[in-house]
Amino acid sequence: MKKNSARLELSKEEMKSYGYQIIDAIVEHHATQHEKLPVALGSREEMDSLFLEEAPEQGSDPTHVLDFVLDKVMTNSANMAHPRSFSFVPGPSNYVSVMADALATGYNIFSGGWAASPAAAELEIVTIQWLLKIFGFPKKKGGGIFTSGGSMANLTAVVTARRVKCGDDFSKTVIYLSDQAHSSNIKAIRVLGFKKEQIRIIPTDSELKFSVNKLKNCIAKDRLEGLYPFCLIATAGTTNTGTVDPLVELGKICKKEDIWFHIDGAYGGAAILSQKGKQAMKGIEKADSLTVDPHKWFFQPYEMGCLLVRNHKNLSNTFTEKPEYLRDIEGNTSEINFYDHGIQLTRRFRALKFYMSLKTFGLKEFRDAITYNIDLAEEVETMLRGSKIWEVVFPATLAVINFRYNPINKKYSEKELDKINQYISGKVMDSRKAMLVTTILNGQIVLRMCLINPRTTMKDVTETFDLCKKYAEEIEEQMGGKI
Repeated sequence: MKKNSARLELSKEEMKSYGYQIIDAIVEHHATQHEKLPVALGSREEMDSLFLEEAPEQGSDPTHVLDFVLDKVMTNSANMAHPRSFSFVPGPSNYVSVMADALATGYNIFSGGWAASPAAAELEIVTIQWLLKIFGFPKKKGGGIFTSGGSMANLTAVVTARRVKCGDDFSKTVIYLSDQAHSSNIKAIRVLGFKKEQIRIIPTDSELKFSVNKLKNCIAKDRLEGLYPFCLIATAGTTNTGTVDPLVELGKICKKEDIWFHIDGAYGGAAILSQKGKQAMKGIEKADSLTVDPHKWFFQPYEMGCLLVRNHKNLSNTFTEKPEYLRDIEGNTSEINFYDHGIQLTRRFRALKFYMSLKTFGLKEFRDAITYNIDLAEEVETMLRGSKIWEVVFPATLAVINFRYNPINKKYSEKELDKINQYISGKVMDSRKAMLVTTILNGQIVLRMCLINPRTTMKDVTETFDLCKKYAEEIEEQMGGKI
């Protein structure tokens, strides 16, 4: 037989040289990212002009390809770990976890079943147990699984809730969530085939929390109409404001009504490591399932979500399949095959980065970082309240603060204020000096800062406010002091 030359390999020396170049680039990025611009701007036309081509038939020098990627791809991607990346939910990450991801990918470890990698499965078991303890879930009975992110964790939770509470017939079931619930929950519900008529979006109260009274009324009405309430989704840290729903009260309702209690803590759950966050999370331990996102406030690189459950058997009973090609590798009941606990069969080794970063830095450093973030947001709120030009629209809550430009000596209408604040955000983004976008609260366009990066300083914040003030004055001047 002819010898195969298409091995997709580099020589040992070429691999070393190539790898060192990549490590050098990553280290340089981490060491100097505060000096770079956090925002990437580029139209489809501009990106097409850089990258659009036919797949090359012949290869190129690997260093040339790497140089092109570093120069054109990495510089045209937003830096969510930048100290002035304030929008959405930033991804601060940490270098140890980045290297752990490199190891997991470099060794190409399959983390689906025990037989393929007992160490990978064991580390997922161990780190899940760490999280179970942090959130007060039963250590022996509880369980969980790492996912790509909160969206997949929420989908997994609703699938499990439906299986446990409804079996195969869910035609008359009803699911409840608030108007501040994350969009991934609505997406999960739709993916699973629920009709619009089966979804109850409960209005929030004046503090943007799940309205307990309105929920009770809705459940009672649904039961009287012969429907079956099976799942409630609460939020521990909404994306808009960081608000935590009344978890204790909601947990009691779910227990009384025999409703699956899912908490989406993708954003705020990690705050439980701080004293203030722990108070806010009271009742989280009563959930049947809980979503947390380590790639948010546990400072892990993308992608890493997690679903915790009070009873691990609910996952295995929902997702276990027995195809013939897996019959020889099932193992015993203590040797967990995580492909039996979730949707994915093929899974990457996500647990390694969480394990290595916690082992390296210790839980105390994570606690201190989260506490710093919460304190920083509260300090920003104090500064805003002492200003004559800024208005706090929603107070600092779990490191999120919502505000707007609204000088006390000028009587702008709501429409005018919306235009000014939208203009400020647009100009800040165009400058690329900070990532600061708007959201809508109570019908008002407001600016929102999410301050979960432990490397963000008060100087980063105040200089961004100076930039905002500059653009506010710019539009005021354009409009002659009045829009």
